[in-house]
Amino acid sequence: MVIKPVQSKSDLSRFIKYPYSLYKGNKYWCPPMRMDEWNTLDKKKNPSFEFCEAKYFLAYKGNELVGRIAGIINFKSNERWNEKLVRFGWIDFIDDREVSKALIDAVTEWGKSKGMNGIHGPLGFSDMDNEGMLIKGFDELATMASIYNYPYYVDHMITLGFERAADWIQYEFKVPPIPEKIQRAAELVSKKYKLRLLHARKAKDFLPYAQKMWDTLNDAFDNLYGYTRLTKKQTDLYTKQYFPFINPDYVGMVLDEADDVVGFGVCLPSLTKALQKCNGKLFPFGWFHILRALKSNEIIDMYLNGVKPEYLSKGVVSIYYNAIHQGFLKNNVKYVVTNPQLEDNKGAILMWKNFDTARQHLTRRCWVKHFS
Repeated sequence: MVIKPVQSKSDLSRFIKYPYSLYKGNKYWCPPMRMDEWNTLDKKKNPSFEFCEAKYFLAYKGNELVGRIAGIINFKSNERWNEKLVRFGWIDFIDDREVSKALIDAVTEWGKSKGMNGIHGPLGFSDMDNEGMLIKGFDELATMASIYNYPYYVDHMITLGFERAADWIQYEFKVPPIPEKIQRAAELVSKKYKLRLLHARKAKDFLPYAQKMWDTLNDAFDNLYGYTRLTKKQTDLYTKQYFPFINPDYVGMVLDEADDVVGFGVCLPSLTKALQKCNGKLFPFGWFHILRALKSNEIIDMYLNGVKPEYLSKGVVSIYYNAIHQGFLKNNVKYVVTNPQLEDNKGAILMWKNFDTARQHLTRRCWVKHFS
């Protein structure tokens, strides 16, 4: 049993490729886009490294690669939350307690050497990275913006002495006619607070409002577990990466009289099955499967939504959701999967109580353990 730090480009390639063999043939796992993994883990490409430090490890038994893990210290987050915690992420391993312990021990010892007094995860560099270990919904299709793992992972974490820090939950619901309650609320809230919906025909029509949207997200998420405000370099990167793919039918931005974004929702057609077909590779033919999924899809994944704190509990969500729901009906969408939301974020979860077909089908956990 040997733990080796990632020290070369070939090591990083093995680190990125490992889960594609571990989950080969699993019909619920969503392969991440390999190009995105490289961009996130490469210190020269990820702007999060301006306030993060990371170290990656590989586990071997003989010549066989049997696990991986990333250790991350987000100094900005630790300062914001007055903590000294090292994060673990990108954790995958065979069902062998010697392997999982060795991986966690590697990050623990590295964290201790950096002055940390505890470890938590799975977390990424920022909240735009996938986070949370699956603890419910192992026979449910994963989304591109969430982690899938085998059931035995949970037993390993408990055995290693970890406790619950936070849970994220997701809902799936069949698309019904727009609930009259939401339609009525959208009209009343728009009139009462002098708000309007941004009407866009093309993805580029949203670009002038992109930074305002990210500012609203920062304000909306500021007090949620472990959140650190995104920097301008991060938001510029995410705008460049994701905005070209958005469909105006599945985006709602609510503006006030000053033309500021006070609330928004962004959805995308599910790319899980397309990524399974191309195994996370864009070339030579992966782009074809992805474009086809973006063009016509009966499953929609919600990715981001947020409301400025001063507009919370004022029904702003009904405005942008009413618009997006019309897009669902227009494009014959049958199922919608919500984005992961903290279980104690009651305001965000309350929305789905309006749908009789909603079922809470996925739960993910952030684990924590303090060093003795």
